[in-house]
Amino acid sequence: MAAERSEEPNMSTVPIETLQLRALEQRHQLHRTASDLRQKLQRTREKLRFSKQARDHLLPVSVLAAVVGVASGYGVASLFTR
Repeated sequence: MAAERSEEPNMSTVPIETLQLRALEQRHQLHRTASDLRQKLQRTREKLRFSKQARDHLLPVSVLAAVVGVASGYGVASLFTR
């Protein structure tokens, strides 16, 4: 069984300048990818920050707390009125 040849050319036949350019391009791509990931992580942290969520949803949470308070108040008051 003969070993199959890979699609990549033999490294000894590729000029060093070509390899250096390819390595430089790959480094730049890695840096861009890492930078994009950092930006996405920063945006996600900002979006999920508790103080921001509390500020954005203050009215619905306040209304819900008021309804629960009133309902539990009527429930407790009904225990003492009979």
